[in-house]
Amino acid sequence: MAVAETQRNYPLVGKVNFKLLCAALCFGLSGMSRGLDEGLISTTVAEPSFINEFDLRTSSLGASEKADRLSNITSMVHIGSIPGALVAFLLCERIGMLWSMRQLCVVWLTGVIIMITAGGRLGQIYGGRFVMGLGIGQAGIIAPTYLAEIAPHDIRGFLVCLFGLSEYIGIMIGYFSAWGASLHISNSSSKQWIIPQSIQIIVAGTLCLLSYPCEESPRYLCKVGKDEKARISLEKLWNLPGGHESISSEMDSIQRQLHIEQEQSSGQSWFSALRELILVADNQKRLLFVLSEQLVSQWSGATSVTTYAPELFALFGLAGQSQKLFTTAILGAVKLVASLVCAILLIDRIGRKRSLVSGILIQQVAMLYIAIYLTVESSSTDTESPSMKRAAIGAIVFLYFTGVGWAMGFNAIQYLINAEVFPLRVRAIGTSLLMCFHYANRYGLSKAVPSMLLEDALQPKGTFWFFSALTFFGLLWTLLLLPETARRNLEETNELFT
Repeated sequence: MAVAETQRNYPLVGKVNFKLLCAALCFGLSGMSRGLDEGLISTTVAEPSFINEFDLRTSSLGASEKADRLSNITSMVHIGSIPGALVAFLLCERIGMLWSMRQLCVVWLTGVIIMITAGGRLGQIYGGRFVMGLGIGQAGIIAPTYLAEIAPHDIRGFLVCLFGLSEYIGIMIGYFSAWGASLHISNSSSKQWIIPQSIQIIVAGTLCLLSYPCEESPRYLCKVGKDEKARISLEKLWNLPGGHESISSEMDSIQRQLHIEQEQSSGQSWFSALRELILVADNQKRLLFVLSEQLVSQWSGATSVTTYAPELFALFGLAGQSQKLFTTAILGAVKLVASLVCAILLIDRIGRKRSLVSGILIQQVAMLYIAIYLTVESSSTDTESPSMKRAAIGAIVFLYFTGVGWAMGFNAIQYLINAEVFPLRVRAIGTSLLMCFHYANRYGLSKAVPSMLLEDALQPKGTFWFFSALTFFGLLWTLLLLPETARRNLEETNELFT
């Protein structure tokens, strides 16, 4: 009886589905683009070969100028990601999601090639990383939207969370490859940072090839008037016959929603979609909801831990370059495991809201401990005492827990909620504008943190108190504003955000 009920409610459970697997691998793993960049650049700027080649610590620069140069390098991808997000909207509307994925892979690997051939020219590093951002920035719109549109409702959370999970695969690969290069390649050789960076070319090429067995989004096909192709695509993706009630129900839902939206918009241009997003009251509520989510999540500081991990571990007494890089690599592995646990065991089982609250509470406790430790350590006269050393070890452990909380919480939820909140008519433009705001916040944070840590600014202790306060606001936001969207189709979830 229980088996029959499960199969009735979740017809795809237990079925091996090649097309859905291809989609999961190609679009789900495209989050590695962001993760690889974060993992590699955070360790690259700490490599002696890179530091010497691009004069990151030259005596001619003051402390604020050094922090500014460091933040320029790390944040340039985020600057490129902002126009990349707008490009993604235009391309998704005109050429579909499959060809959009292919071109972003080409743009991304082109940027990597520009960067690794810089030969000591800092301007070329900036240019290469900007071009990388044009490609990487598109992935945050194209992949979550595609996965949300092709997924059965009972596993939509898992499939979309693959994108966030794959960020940690990329981060871990980036961390460990940089650590390995630091052990086996001389500090005087530029190969020490070029070889790890080159991994991105392999990944971009592989994702591009994986897109060819994938099916186009049925919702996109319906939107451009190819209803029969949309039904065939859905049948292949869900591995169900055309007459199955799940296929018929999903197609009816898509066409009904699209019909309503087309009547309201009268077939006008993309500008009317933008106007509708900004001026229609229900869409205004959706937009304000996701913008507030981006503010509280990005400025809670967890992404800064990823980007500046080696420098942050140094605050707790880790001195050796190899030791800092290895500890950073372990952070990547911890985040990956936490994200995997959330995607498989939490997001579709206990729901979005309870999963997010659990992650935020873990992050909150961790940020509070680190802030308290740094406050005590800054006023202590004996930082070498056994008690302070034990407290420092505790701070290292809790820095790991900030990653665990982020992986289980906001990073798992943000791409999923962003893909679920907008109706089909304004989904592409809404998600693109939102991700522009997302990248602008990441740029601001990556640019600000090196300066925030300076002694004449917030200092490390003030920085972590700031992160702790924003994490608390994130908890309030979740408890008061976030509806539960688990086990609903996309058209149903749209109504929850009005």
